[in-house]
Amino acid sequence: MKIEVVDLFCGVGGLSAGFRKAGISVLAGIDFDASCKYAYEKNIKAEFLPANVAELSGSDIDRLYSPGATKVLVGCAPCQPFSMYTGRYRQNETPEDTDKRWNLLREFARIIEEVQPDIVSMENVPRVAIHPAFNSFVDRLKVAGYQVTYQKVRAQNYGVPQRRTRLVLFASKFGEVKLIEPTHLDSPMTVREAIGSLPPIKAGEADTVDRLHQSRNLKETNLRRIRATREGGSWKDWDKSLQLACHRKPEGKSFRAVYGRMRWDEPSHDVTTPCLGIGTGRIGHPEQ
Repeated sequence: MKIEVVDLFCGVGGLSAGFRKAGISVLAGIDFDASCKYAYEKNIKAEFLPANVAELSGSDIDRLYSPGATKVLVGCAPCQPFSMYTGRYRQNETPEDTDKRWNLLREFARIIEEVQPDIVSMENVPRVAIHPAFNSFVDRLKVAGYQVTYQKVRAQNYGVPQRRTRLVLFASKFGEVKLIEPTHLDSPMTVREAIGSLPPIKAGEADTVDRLHQSRNLKETNLRRIRATREGGSWKDWDKSLQLACHRKPEGKSFRAVYGRMRWDEPSHDVTTPCLGIGTGRIGHPEQ
C-alpha cells in the first residue's frame, strides 16, 4: 500500500521529518511563510508550496496525490492563538478578534471535507480542546465519515528530552487509530543524555564541528545573572541588585522559571518559540 503525506502549516518541516524517518513518502509542505522554503526542501526533499491555506481549494491539494495512494493529510496550525502563555495578554480582545484566531482550524476542516483524505492528523496545545471551535472541528470530521480520536500526550514518555504536553488527534476512514504505548514512561531522556557530550563554549561562540551548537553573546548584566543561577534555579537565586523591577512586583513573582537553568538529570522544560532569549523560560545550560 502506497502512503503519501501532504503537510499543511508545515513550517520548516518538523512533522514532515517524522514521516520521512518512518519511511513514508512526503509529497509537499504548504505554509504561508515563504522563508521556510529553503530549509523545508533541503531537509525533507519535497516540494514547498508558499500559500495561505484559506486561499487553497481541495483540488489544489488533491492533485498532489498519486492515483490509488492512501492519502494522509496533516496540519498543525500555529499554536500561539490557543496557548495559555499568550492567552493572558488577550483580556481586551474583541469577539471579532477571537473569531479570526479560529479561522485556520475552520479552513483545515474545509480542506479535509473537500479532499477526503484517508487519514488526518493534527497536534496542538492541550488547551485547544476546551474551545467550542475545536468541538465543531471534530463534529465536522465525524459527519464527513471519520473515526476521530484525540488525547493529551507527554513528549517525555516517548523519548523527547523535554516536558512538553500536546494534544494529538487522528481521524481515519479505516477505523480507530490508537496511539502507541509510551516507550520511556519509567526512563525519560534527560538533558545530560541529549546534550551532555557537547563541548563547552563561551558566550558568543559556535562549535567548529557542530555549527548548531552555539551560545548567545549575552550582555554583561545577563552573564552575571546566569552565573548567579544554580542548576535548576531561576531569577529567585539572584541578589536584589540583579533582579528586574517586574520581579519585585507581586504579579512578577509567578514567573518562577524565567532566566532559569535546566537540570542535568531531568527532561528540560518546554522549549518554546522564543527560546533564544534567556528571559523566556528555564532554558539556560545547566552549568555553563
